[in-house]
Amino acid sequence: MKKVVPFARARETALYGSKAVGLGDAVRQGLPVPPGVALSGDLVEAVASGNAKAIEKLAKAVAGLSAPFAVRSSAVDEDGAAASFAGQHLTVLNVHSTADVPGAVRDVWWSANSDSAITYRQRVGLFTRPSVGVVVQTLLDPAVAGVMFTEHPVTGADERLIEASWGLGEAVVAGLVVPDHFRLDRSSRVLERKAGRKRIAIRALPTGGTFEQQVPPEQVNQLCLDDVQLAALGDLALRCEKVYGPHRDIEWAFQDGTLYLLQCRAVTTGMARSAAPPPGPPPRDPVAALQRSEFFTGMNRRQVEQIARLLKERPFAKGETVIMEGSGGAAFFIIDTGEATVSSKGVDLATLGPGDYFGELALIDGGPRSATVTANTDLVCYGLTFWEFRPLVEQNGTIGWKLLQALAKRLRAAGGADAKVP
Repeated sequence: MKKVVPFARARETALYGSKAVGLGDAVRQGLPVPPGVALSGDLVEAVASGNAKAIEKLAKAVAGLSAPFAVRSSAVDEDGAAASFAGQHLTVLNVHSTADVPGAVRDVWWSANSDSAITYRQRVGLFTRPSVGVVVQTLLDPAVAGVMFTEHPVTGADERLIEASWGLGEAVVAGLVVPDHFRLDRSSRVLERKAGRKRIAIRALPTGGTFEQQVPPEQVNQLCLDDVQLAALGDLALRCEKVYGPHRDIEWAFQDGTLYLLQCRAVTTGMARSAAPPPGPPPRDPVAALQRSEFFTGMNRRQVEQIARLLKERPFAKGETVIMEGSGGAAFFIIDTGEATVSSKGVDLATLGPGDYFGELALIDGGPRSATVTANTDLVCYGLTFWEFRPLVEQNGTIGWKLLQALAKRLRAAGGADAKVP
């Protein structure tokens, strides 16, 4: 069922996720959506695994779109009324070419399996294997963008609340500016307008990625939306409610005077959003990484290759926290290149390098991390999730037994089962 389709053909939430199907609904209803394609969860996983046929299928589908691209998550259980996953799953902006899209898709897949996303899943009772659909869209270069709630998210009043800033809307959703604030009634009459302090605008770089551009002093406190634009947003709110129902959180942008709908989700509480890191380096050799690790020394070549097929590359920037003590976890990592520090309660315990591994307890119980691991340098790891490890062990007792022996050996060497093993 590995599929990639234009938005107009994305109808099955179980395949493509709620965000992709929502955009498909918008296209079918004539709402102004930038062109794009929807990737099914199994295709995303295949792309993240480096499957050549899946990457070729993705490349053919994206070839019909204009670069640069925005690559966003569309997990099956994302953006519902009970759990939005806002700030948990990744958006990669300004992916400069078709060749860079698979790396961005891989990073989105990993974001749904990150410790923060796993912790969120545990908190909302969704500790299940995520099915991570992805949407790939042509990225706009907007003059102004932001968010709009079709009812007030705090008071519940029947009015539109709009927050806006110059450039890409990530400046608003990531909290990088104090945005302009507007309130409209259902007939688009302006109830309130309040200028923010918009010192920066997020802009696309010619070579890919984004940067923070300083806003001219005269525009910092200048309102970035006029009455015509506010009326257009009020009309968009009505059209979205007609298609999706009430209580909507809408992301929008104006480019060349035209209003575009970027996404429309159910309003949830506690939305914390974050900006996206850039795509990582090109794929490497997971078999070689496994063979360098003592955790897998007892296995033959065939067994190593079985495990290697499940590994997915995960890059981390220098200084980035790889796993956090006390957070939920569902992934085990082997370092391919770079160096990392293990610490607990602020005390450094060990330095890890190529061939070293961490997070293995999460493969067994999915429980909280017992230590923090931080990248000392740019770091490239290969990861294996709980969701993939469990069926591997259930289907191959020999592999499971050898891994348990290696784990027991490490615990004994570290001083017993109470030792800090991340």
